[in-house]
Amino acid sequence: MDQISSTPLIASPPIADLQPHILSLHGDDRVDPYFWLRHRDDPATIAYLDAENDYTEAMMAHTEALQTALYDEMLARIQETDLSVPYRKGDYYYYSRTETGKAYPIYCRKAGSLDVPEELLLDQNALAEGYDFFDVGLLSVSPNHQILAYSVDTSGSERYTLLFLNLVTGQLYPEKILETGYGFAWGNDNQTVFYTLVDEANRPFKLLRHRLDSAVSDDELVYHETDDFYYLGVGKTRSDAYILLELQSKITSEIHYLDANQPEGTFRVIQPRSPGVEYQVEHHSDSFYIVTNDEALNFKLIQTPVTAPAKTNWRLVIPHRPDVLLEGVSAFAKHLVIYEREAGLPTVRVRQLASGKEHYIQFPDPTYGVDEGSNPEFNTDTLRFNYSSLVTPRSVFDYNLETQARELKKETPVLGGYDRTQYASERLMATATDGTQIPISIVYKEGLAKDGKNPLLLTGYGSYGFSYPATFSSTRLSLLERGVVVAIAHIRGGSEMGRQWYEDGKFLKKKNTFIDFIACGEHLIAQGWTAADQLAIMGGSAGGLLMGAVMNARPDLCKVVVAHVPFVDVVTTILDDHLPLSVMEREEWGDPNDKTFYDYMKSYSPYDNVEAKAYPNLLITAGLNDSRVAYWEPAKWTAKLRSLKTDDNRLLLKTNMGAGHGGASGRYDSLKETAFEYAFLFDQWGLG
Repeated sequence: MDQISSTPLIASPPIADLQPHILSLHGDDRVDPYFWLRHRDDPATIAYLDAENDYTEAMMAHTEALQTALYDEMLARIQETDLSVPYRKGDYYYYSRTETGKAYPIYCRKAGSLDVPEELLLDQNALAEGYDFFDVGLLSVSPNHQILAYSVDTSGSERYTLLFLNLVTGQLYPEKILETGYGFAWGNDNQTVFYTLVDEANRPFKLLRHRLDSAVSDDELVYHETDDFYYLGVGKTRSDAYILLELQSKITSEIHYLDANQPEGTFRVIQPRSPGVEYQVEHHSDSFYIVTNDEALNFKLIQTPVTAPAKTNWRLVIPHRPDVLLEGVSAFAKHLVIYEREAGLPTVRVRQLASGKEHYIQFPDPTYGVDEGSNPEFNTDTLRFNYSSLVTPRSVFDYNLETQARELKKETPVLGGYDRTQYASERLMATATDGTQIPISIVYKEGLAKDGKNPLLLTGYGSYGFSYPATFSSTRLSLLERGVVVAIAHIRGGSEMGRQWYEDGKFLKKKNTFIDFIACGEHLIAQGWTAADQLAIMGGSAGGLLMGAVMNARPDLCKVVVAHVPFVDVVTTILDDHLPLSVMEREEWGDPNDKTFYDYMKSYSPYDNVEAKAYPNLLITAGLNDSRVAYWEPAKWTAKLRSLKTDDNRLLLKTNMGAGHGGASGRYDSLKETAFEYAFLFDQWGLG
């Protein structure tokens, strides 16, 4: 490998340097000449990734001062020493806080009143010492508030170690449970816990029951999900009455329940799985409320007795509506809070259970995001929710479900004199080639001229039914202040316009996602918001697939592409049963073992459709420990693009060698990654 270090990286991209070694060591595989990059333990693989990182660093060296300036200004907007809004659970108020210079949150509580001294639960900064990556997966306090269960990941692989801390003595329990997932629940005896284990493909597949202060080897296997299509989770109802074992594929649900007061008991199924039927459960008194798509495309709400919850006893509460998507419900002692989506926007409806009276919570912006905050208490008239828009920082509200009064508990500070009146947001509509109207959320600085000269960043996702939220970002101000317009394309494959919107962007209709995004870009150009030589597009994971497919189909659409951990080798990945989530993905993208799906998927798979032609400037990111999109997908894509593209535009691959799908774990390192990406964009736009 001496050849690498002796060759100037600026003069010769890494794949050209490594190519002779690749062919001699691995053979010239005519089907996939870069398949060898899957071999993580091969020194040539790490050498290639290191060489690409060195090349990227060299090509971005002239932007180092800009990166530093961007990092400094983004950091200056953040109130580094800050406090979350405390929430009450039992006799305690729980919250987290941050301190200047520390990368991670500190978790705390106070007993009985906010005026008493603080009790420190967990300092993530202390735990993270010595690690390049550190993530806390779960934090869960026992019902008597005396024991803290928490899990940690030190690589980014999302395989967690579960630990237990005695909050009375400050001592850790002796047991450490390895290879756990996110699922966890406490029995009401404060001694029994339920947790999930992940298999080799990172799929939670086993539920185990553990008694504190006992050998992990004695843990009881409660449930083993052998069907690779299903993801196993466990949680607890807000009422604290039941533990729920949740089995979920992309299109089918099955939920079992157990009396939390009898944690040694046996789980009972609510409704056995039926292909294509999804449901979620909330508990109230002697009933379960179930949101389901059973004969209801946009979902409906039913009520059923806890003692006999099967479908034969279901009673309709909210019927299916073709123009409103029922996303979920939250049950409180006297109210149901109903989360819906209508005309592309989230709505929140409150129903008083005794009277049946209803009202909607009103929101002021033309496009926005809202989600439920921390609401662990069942017997309360107060709903905590989080609200944000493209111009409104994240705001935490307490809302009185009876009086409809709302109290702003905290708006996330944006230091440096942020004035939201200097910015404007709108909701636009683009027309796809089949006539479908595609919503676009857009934000810009007031006074902007629609003269076709503005740099514009267009983002999107369009998969898994995920509705892309139009919410605030303080880092985005570094774009807006320099005259950049930012837009979000709410394309098919998400659920913005209802469940059909999702169905029309998956399986053999997946190309609608790409068609819609292109239509949004063309609309923004036609309306004078930007021009092709000023347009940048960005997406991550399945949104990275979107970037690759759009770039292959319309390389002339934009000037710059940023693809985060892109899922670009679609066919090969989903064919491989041993890779994380691949089998489950067949219910989203299709099964390439079926020739019809194989041909269709192959026709848009970004890696398979790279051609000898000119492409936009491109920044690709990857994580060596990524368990969702393996590092080799962006690496192979980069290699193939580098060997075939006919232009002189930038092509950079930046692999985080110590992180996973989400990138850097600490807030400062995360800001540095953003500053790097913005510097890449500004360099292409000619902005300082």
